Amino acid sequence: MTESEVAERTLAAADSQEQARARRAARIKPVGGLLLVAMALGGFYYWFANRNIEDTDDAFIDGRSVIISPRVAGNVVALDVTDNQFVHAGQILLRIDPRQYQYERDLADGALATAKAQLAAQQYGFQVAQKNFPALLAEAQAQLASAKAGLDKAQADYDRQRSLSKIATSAQDVDAAKAALETAKAQVALAEARVLQASPVPQRIGEIAKQVGQLEGQVEQARARLDQAALNLSWTEVKAPQDGWITKRNVEMGDYVAPGQQLFAIVASERWVTANFKETQLRRMRPGQKVSIEVDAHPDLKLQGHVDSIQQGTGAKFTAFPPENATGNFVKIVQRVPVKIAIDSGLNKDEPLPLGLSVVPTVSLK
Repeated sequence: MTESEVAERTLAAADSQEQARARRAARIKPVGGLLLVAMALGGFYYWFANRNIEDTDDAFIDGRSVIISPRVAGNVVALDVTDNQFVHAGQILLRIDPRQYQYERDLADGALATAKAQLAAQQYGFQVAQKNFPALLAEAQAQLASAKAGLDKAQADYDRQRSLSKIATSAQDVDAAKAALETAKAQVALAEARVLQASPVPQRIGEIAKQVGQLEGQVEQARARLDQAALNLSWTEVKAPQDGWITKRNVEMGDYVAPGQQLFAIVASERWVTANFKETQLRRMRPGQKVSIEVDAHPDLKLQGHVDSIQQGTGAKFTAFPPENATGNFVKIVQRVPVKIAIDSGLNKDEPLPLGLSVVPTVSLK
């Protein structure tokens, strides 16, 4: 084969390949156009279908739980509950050894009885004083009046003896009259002193009244100590403050417990969802909007609820060390805001979901 024939065949082959590529391109262009149209329609449908909803996977089941701690110290002598048991409000959960607190209550009861007896005696003395002190003053005043009358008589006798002539009287009678006069003066001075001594009747009665008041205060203190001792004794029985399930038990029979120690928690039946939405998702979110809730642990469980409230602060604001954005090295980060979602239907209140389960709430913004 000559070189010209080879060149002709090469050109013919190139032409056929070019034609094949052109035919393929002609076939691909309509398919590509259709794909672009389908993608555009799909994107439009996705936007149209999701323009009025907001969802997040940063959400979990939330509820109320109460930490149970003793108020008095002692050894646990009875443990009446076990893990995950349902209890009712007022039910006894455990008992602490009450003997020490019974002794303190009895001691306080005896102290109160003693204080009451002392108060009763002082009150009787106060009643007696209200009568005796005025009577003593009246008696002293009567003695003073009597002494003054005796003084007047003695003065008259003495004056009479001095006015008589020496023939009609004697020096002995004059001396006797003078002595009687001095004695009468002394009696008057003594009576005046007794009147002065008995005069502060209100002050004396007030002093006893103060003593009565002090004893009344001691009675109240003793009664308060008795009430505190009785309260401490009642606290040896740890009772449930609400209905719920025993969770995270951290106490055993015979343990020594102290005030403030966390023994276990009681989780109530009420449940809701705490969803941490991005701040950009809150533009149209309002309380009352309907929410559908999917639970990761129970795919077949469909819960329905509504937006209850939106927390007035981001989650980061209430951390132990909230961010300080005025330090000069600020980097903007999209914040998340906790939203409380109330569960309206689909939840079995007798067997509610455990706290902390992951859920996906979808909020309808219509």
